[in-house]
Amino acid sequence: MWIKFLLSGLIIAFCILLGYLAANKYRARKKFFAQFEAFNLRYLNELSYARKPLSEFLEGYEYSGDFAKTVSSFSQKREAGCNHSFLTKEEKGECADYFSMLGKGDSSSQSVYFASKKAYLAEKKGTAEKECKARASLYLKLGLLAGLAVVILII
Repeated sequence: MWIKFLLSGLIIAFCILLGYLAANKYRARKKFFAQFEAFNLRYLNELSYARKPLSEFLEGYEYSGDFAKTVSSFSQKREAGCNHSFLTKEEKGECADYFSMLGKGDSSSQSVYFASKKAYLAEKKGTAEKECKARASLYLKLGLLAGLAVVILII
């Protein structure tokens, strides 16, 4: 009897884990755009005040996840690695355009360009946060329900 309870618990836990893993795409997207927006704000401040060389600016902050890969790719090869699976084709293009403009031209033209990207990145960050909040909990609940369904079918 206790084996059935143990097996049922393991099946439900496994299905919830699958739901959690399915929601990772939305968590990664949210984290990417949050770091992207923070990067843009720091770069705007850098253009206005300190004006360090681009290589120093890129090394001055720690990033994590997929955004760290993008920044690392840009700092090493001078081309952005924006080919993440959770980005749409349009977002990949915007990301590549953004990084292609880093360090190009004078500070005033860069300030105008990156200030115009401020609203776009804030919108993308907000959309990603809302989508993550809705979809992550949905996938967890679906995992729980799928686990319960499997347990009911087995027992």
